[in-house]
Amino acid sequence: MTEVLQEGKNQHFKQASDFMSYFESLYPASESLTKQVQRAVKAMDLPKDAQGYFIINKTTEQIRQDDDIKHALSLSNASTTILTDATPVFLSLEPALCPYVKQLLLTSITFQDKILTITESSNGLLIYSSQPEQLEKLLQSFLVV
Repeated sequence: MTEVLQEGKNQHFKQASDFMSYFESLYPASESLTKQVQRAVKAMDLPKDAQGYFIINKTTEQIRQDDDIKHALSLSNASTTILTDATPVFLSLEPALCPYVKQLLLTSITFQDKILTITESSNGLLIYSSQPEQLEKLLQSFLVV
């Protein structure tokens, strides 16, 4: 685990026998110790990376889930944005109208460059924007009837 934390991945353990030096420093070397280590490594069902090294900090299920996430993100051309540069703007609405207004704002050409993300709350929409003043003015212009 120390290597994974320092280097980001395991680069020492490819086979059960690679673990032996660590166990032999704790227990006297014997054929039974070797067999126990081999059985333990097999029982742990450790997944391996592309180079054949054991992935010691994840289960086979975690690797499968991670691969599914990678695949889904690659399909959607995903990217990340740190929202410290964004300012929240709250639009108070009747809860029943939130999904409809959210969809209208998300598909609006007028609003497309002003909204980073938008989420429904219990009594309105919470919008994060890198242009909060412009978004506020634009929303206010639609509120005046």
